[in-house]
Amino acid sequence: MTPEEIDSLRVIVDDQTRLAMAVILVGMMFTVALGLRVSDFSNVRNAPGRVLGGVLTQILGLPILTLGLILLLQPPASIALGMIVVACCPGGNVSNLLTMFSRGNTAYSVSLTAISSVISAVLTPVSIFVWCSVYGPTASLIDRLDVQPGPFITQTVGLLAIPLVAGMLVAARFPGPAARIRQVLMPLAMIGIAVLIVVGAATNWTIIVLSGAIIIPLTVIHNAAAFGLGNLSGRLMRLDGPHRRSLTFEVGIQNSGLGLLILLSQFEGLGGAAAITGMWSLWHLIAGSALVGLFRLLDWRTVKSS
Repeated sequence: MTPEEIDSLRVIVDDQTRLAMAVILVGMMFTVALGLRVSDFSNVRNAPGRVLGGVLTQILGLPILTLGLILLLQPPASIALGMIVVACCPGGNVSNLLTMFSRGNTAYSVSLTAISSVISAVLTPVSIFVWCSVYGPTASLIDRLDVQPGPFITQTVGLLAIPLVAGMLVAARFPGPAARIRQVLMPLAMIGIAVLIVVGAATNWTIIVLSGAIIIPLTVIHNAAAFGLGNLSGRLMRLDGPHRRSLTFEVGIQNSGLGLLILLSQFEGLGGAAAITGMWSLWHLIAGSALVGLFRLLDWRTVKSS
């Protein structure tokens, strides 16, 4: 399949589905905010350099790395757009669980997730346009789609920031009820995203099959590079083992569900971009789980040899 054919693919999204995606997006951000506590940001005061380095690795390092991979591998413009969108998304809560299972520093992971989630309300839509404008083919693609920066950023910031602020206010004012509400909303949000992915895959199976030979290798390479960046950055900052593991998962596990919702609702269901973002949603869980197993194996061998 030629790059032009991949760029012309579209995921069919009707008005009802767009409304459902907007509701899920708002619900996701509100649910994330309900789980944010002042203690999650304590690392900023206790170790500002370590936190700043981790955040910069996410918001600058990963997009720069992604742009480098795009220039090296020259994927079709729509797939490059999807890679940039994923790189501009905040770390996902799954990174906290994988950090805990791998015996990393969970508090550091939670702090990075909390900070990236808060700043993503503004930074994610802005970053998408900034990094897409740097690469000629994606800039031209956005022009052809007639996606205007002003309306896109305003609408996306509204969908992200308003529920985020509302959730943080509820959590601060009513911590007990907020925790109970989050227990209900979190699985609903995850189920909603999973349903969208499954339904999208079923109704657009042809797109996945036609572009899979390109998308799967790119997803694996991109995700492996993200994990590697997190680990390398931790070594350059001279973090100890548990903190390095935290940063590895924080950079390699992105909230690609958020990216998929943004693409399907704001970029006319661009097939190549949606396909690689959806593949990320599945692959980073597989790769992350395998990495947990590797870390645990290394721990076991260390204990055994001591």
